[in-house]
Amino acid sequence: MALRRSMGRPGLPPLLLAGLASLLFPESAAAGLKLMGAPVKMTVSQGQPVKINCSVEGMEDPDIHWMKDGTVVQNASQVSISISEQYWIGLLSLKSVERSDAGLYWCQVKEGAETKASQPVWLTVEGVPFFTVEPKDVAVPPNAPFQLSCEAVGPPEPVTIFWWKGPTKVGGPAPSPSTLNVTGVTQRTEFSCEAHNIKGLATSRPAIVRLQAPPAAPFNITVTTINSRNASVAWVPGADGLALLHSCTVQVARAPGDWEVLAVVVPVPPFTCLLRDLAPATNYSLRVRCANALGPSPYADWVPFQTKGLAPARAPQNLHAFRTDSGLILDWEEVIPEDPGEGPLGPYKVSWVQENGTQDELTVEGTRANLTSWDPQKDLVLRVCVSNAVGCGPWSQPLVVSSHDHAGRQGPPHNRASWVPVVLGVLTALITAAALALILLRKRRKETRFGQAFDSVMARGEPAVHFRAARSFNRERPERIEATLDSLGISDELKDKLEDVLIPEQQFTLGRMLGKGEFGSVREAQLKQEDGSFVKVAVKMLKADIIASSDIEEFLREAACMKEFDHPHVAKLVGVSLRSRAKGRLPIPMVILPFMKHGDLHAFLLASRIGENPFNLPLQTLVRFMVDIACGMEYLSSRNFIHRDLAARNCMLAEDMTVCVADFGLSRKIYSGDYYRQGCASKLPVKWLALESLADNLYTVHSDVWAFGVTMWEIMTRGQTPYAGIENAEIYNYLIGGNRLKQPPECMEEVYDLMYQCWSADPKQRPSFTCLRMELENILGHLSVLSTSQDPLYINIERAEQPTERGSPELPCGERPSSEAGDGRGMGAVDVISSDCRYIFSPGELAESPGQSEQHPESPLNETQRLLLLQQGLLPHSSC
Repeated sequence: MALRRSMGRPGLPPLLLAGLASLLFPESAAAGLKLMGAPVKMTVSQGQPVKINCSVEGMEDPDIHWMKDGTVVQNASQVSISISEQYWIGLLSLKSVERSDAGLYWCQVKEGAETKASQPVWLTVEGVPFFTVEPKDVAVPPNAPFQLSCEAVGPPEPVTIFWWKGPTKVGGPAPSPSTLNVTGVTQRTEFSCEAHNIKGLATSRPAIVRLQAPPAAPFNITVTTINSRNASVAWVPGADGLALLHSCTVQVARAPGDWEVLAVVVPVPPFTCLLRDLAPATNYSLRVRCANALGPSPYADWVPFQTKGLAPARAPQNLHAFRTDSGLILDWEEVIPEDPGEGPLGPYKVSWVQENGTQDELTVEGTRANLTSWDPQKDLVLRVCVSNAVGCGPWSQPLVVSSHDHAGRQGPPHNRASWVPVVLGVLTALITAAALALILLRKRRKETRFGQAFDSVMARGEPAVHFRAARSFNRERPERIEATLDSLGISDELKDKLEDVLIPEQQFTLGRMLGKGEFGSVREAQLKQEDGSFVKVAVKMLKADIIASSDIEEFLREAACMKEFDHPHVAKLVGVSLRSRAKGRLPIPMVILPFMKHGDLHAFLLASRIGENPFNLPLQTLVRFMVDIACGMEYLSSRNFIHRDLAARNCMLAEDMTVCVADFGLSRKIYSGDYYRQGCASKLPVKWLALESLADNLYTVHSDVWAFGVTMWEIMTRGQTPYAGIENAEIYNYLIGGNRLKQPPECMEEVYDLMYQCWSADPKQRPSFTCLRMELENILGHLSVLSTSQDPLYINIERAEQPTERGSPELPCGERPSSEAGDGRGMGAVDVISSDCRYIFSPGELAESPGQSEQHPESPLNETQRLLLLQQGLLPHSSC
């Protein structure tokens, strides 16, 4: 009889298995797959354990899968028990059912290309009522009627609703769903509802009813884009009085309090208005008020402005020119303003152009000008306009003065086609050059396809063959370029920072893969020391197909940051290396970090709860993890460093169970499930971001404190996903509504209070890392040493492949080392250990283990006892 586990408790002894089989299955099951020992319908209370089983006969070593509503069950304990070679039992255990566990369960097995399914079981989870609709906050006019809705569901049914107004019951009982009709209120009031069933009651969130009022006056009124006839106005609305603003009125007058010129009513938003048909060069004042359903606001203060004047509307007429000994005399008629807004006119501007490209402009007072700096041998084109304070008016008709005429004539400018022959000549030359280049290129291709075969000279009347190869070939491996920082294309500033930590590629040997993602991977390696010894390290490297210098620079900036850190709870850089590649390809950058035996904290917490071999983590150990992280973040914040990605997955667990803050950049590339890309922006760890980071992309030490609060929640829940069931895109609206993560089960009030302070909407109200570290150390100091318990702790003991330095013998029972169990994630992730037997201790026995360790240094249990004692706080632990 054998037992095979997918997830869950350790294996059972054969005698116990035989007894279990005889109790569960008193008679031989019929051939095929079916449920055994479970009803078709099961109803359990929330929080209770549930076990379902099925059997399969006629198959050797079947792969039994449990399904729920058509999806494979993942997070539950699954065990396969062999009664005989072709008779297997499948067990599914749910430790503490929630409402989400309700549904249709069955098990299935594949036989060739056919999939057989067992009889299904419908699981119903009963509990106190669950709200599907809660009363919402509303704003209403005084004494106006309104309605509030509330709905809750079981099971069990029925669900009865009671309404409360503040501390007073105002309605009920009524069946769910229920609607409360309120005739009106005269002040701010809170309403809530209670849902009752036979399991108990649940209370909804309070709905706040606020009174609407007329809006406040607008402010910040500005007049922009002013010209002679129009002006644009913009303003900021005042408080809306909890009622939607529907329009604003802009009142314009010649002077404050003077008679009204116009009043414009505009719908809002936007809060802008274009004023039209104003008088040019005129002083005005304006004011604005806005209105909602309850009435208009007061007017804002008057804002003065002045429209611009008009530019001249007419061009000078009758432009004449005649030559004299001193030059060329121009005259024209005076321009008379058509509109008073044009103001006084003058001076005049004269513009002239000649064929050789010479051009100039002359400003004169009056209606006559004398040109002296012009070439009489070239044709001359003249124009005149009048200007005022606003600008120039239209230009007159051009006047052409020919080099052969003694006087000018008014008409269109003179055009010549002298450029046509030049253009034709240039085009002919270009076409000829292109044809010659094409002929030479084709000839060269024929000669150099394999080499040049014929000389230009003749030997004895025949062509002389002198073959010269066009290229050479090397059958050896491609030439490798020297891997240097200069070959990466990164900035000089970054090269200077990494120069003294560059480690030659030949100094370490890459080992097994520890984790990989979309952009990079983490591998185990052996680094050679100066004394010839080797030390185990973790190497983070980009993928080979990432060749952009920008990606390489971003990757290496993490190493430049870590180079400056020196703290026991902050990951320290060992060095940087470059993996050379074939010529023409950039080297692969690698960041070398200390090897962390237990991997990242998130994987360790998950393994303690739902791993292959679950184990207990005492409260002292969890709080100690928080203290370590707070110490590391206190150090980083003191150096004005903002992490921006603090989470349990980015904290590493060393062999002595101390936690180091790590992953200052690469983590956002390796992990992707907890990140959300908004538009074309980079991926963001949405569920760990503070409100100001989500809204304004603002990152400070205060936003790191928010992320630390979420990390504390991860630790207390032993690796659960925060905001389960809420999509990344909905997190901001969820938080802005005042919602936060709930207090985890078995979490102390003092610890949850610290978490909740970290999630304050006002960043300045959040505690500092120094305060958090001191509070957590105080909590840890008040926790008593774990009392002796009769419940055994199941602990896996790894089998040593060879005697350790202390000469410990190999472990019995044929355990397999962790390296065969599968790859971890991160730097030395928690390995999945497969073993045929395990040692059982109680905390009382472990309390005596330090003394036993000294007496029996070669015992294979010393390392395990030391680890448990560290977890329970019974051995000294490194601190800040």
